[in-house]
Amino acid sequence: MKVYLPTHLRSYTGQRSEVMADGSTLAELLSDLDRQYPGFRFRVINEQDLIREHIKIFINQDQARDLRTTLRPDDEIQIICALSGGS
Repeated sequence: MKVYLPTHLRSYTGQRSEVMADGSTLAELLSDLDRQYPGFRFRVINEQDLIREHIKIFINQDQARDLRTTLRPDDEIQIICALSGGS
């Protein structure tokens, strides 16, 4: 399925803004992305296997809140990062 990436994760994918990955759950999809692009998963998932606070993952138009979320082959995944900092 198609995965759209924010700018700060593109360093893992050779600057590609969209990549293809497989999985029947969100956890499997992220594992496939990590297999293709080592280090990717840790930037999205914390040590407790939870989606990092500053990351939002959307499956089609719905926000995923759990790695057990099931996926279909025609789903589109969008990973969004919250901006922080500034004054």
